[in-house]
Amino acid sequence: MKVLILEDEKPIRDLLCINLKRAGFEIAEASTGEEALSIAREQRDFDIAILDLMLPGLSGFEVCTLLRAQFPRLGIIMLTAKSQEIDKVMGLESGADDYVVKPFSPVELVARVRSLYRRMYPGEALPQENLIELPPFILMLDERKLLKDGQDIPLTPTEFMIVKLLMEQPNKAMNRDDILTAVWGQYFMGDLKIVDVNISRIRQKIGQESSGPQFLETVWGFGYIWRG
Repeated sequence: MKVLILEDEKPIRDLLCINLKRAGFEIAEASTGEEALSIAREQRDFDIAILDLMLPGLSGFEVCTLLRAQFPRLGIIMLTAKSQEIDKVMGLESGADDYVVKPFSPVELVARVRSLYRRMYPGEALPQENLIELPPFILMLDERKLLKDGQDIPLTPTEFMIVKLLMEQPNKAMNRDDILTAVWGQYFMGDLKIVDVNISRIRQKIGQESSGPQFLETVWGFGYIWRG
């Protein structure tokens, strides 16, 4: 699946790109409506476009209308800070298929993209996600399971996202701030300690003890690292 992202705020655009790429999607990005239209006309093979509403130059409404006229089969999701009913109605009337209000959960947005794709192409397979094997662990991304020596370790959705984030980049230290942003979203207002609390619970669940192998290590003053 190929997704076009139109978002003028780079941190949000980067967050979208990271999460959609991790989900197995091919991505193109644009920071203005004019750039998005140019990319869409040049490449012409996008399945879904995610459009910010408040933009310099052409608005998201205008881009949506132009894309819908030229690419009638394109799935379009509007992404905006506006939450009033009239804005949702205008977005849908301009041709959008779905509407997500900021601040948003990256996981929810990926789920909405997948849901829209399934509605557009029923029966077609979505991008396949691979297993991550770091013995004695196997992370089953499609079933959202963590196995240790073949035994299922039940994780909460948040714990699963942290484990996935770290196991995707084994032996690479990850900053606590980056973990917080990737898992809870850019606009989460909570304390960094929530990362430490979840890490502690994960260690208990995977049976990591101070005297045994250290799979999930602390990088003091920085963050955490998954050894594999």
